[in-house]
Amino acid sequence: MDEQRQTLYYGLIDQLLKCPNGQEPEVLDAHPDLLDAGLIQTMFQVATAMAHHDNQDGAKFLIYVARELSRQLGLYPQVQGEGAS
Repeated sequence: MDEQRQTLYYGLIDQLLKCPNGQEPEVLDAHPDLLDAGLIQTMFQVATAMAHHDNQDGAKFLIYVARELSRQLGLYPQVQGEGAS
């Protein structure tokens, strides 16, 4: 991943953190070229850094968004038959 793309990921993550609650899908939809595994990896890295700097709410938010996005992109396995024997 090149430095320019990493900077774009950080910019998008910053927009997600600052946008009004519920506007996250619109922010993501405005940047379809950045919606990939690299963004998800960067989101988890930023979330980890936030957790280490006592920003648990921000970290949880980013992890939630990263998981949802990874599901939409088919990168996060769905658990089938959860709770079934």
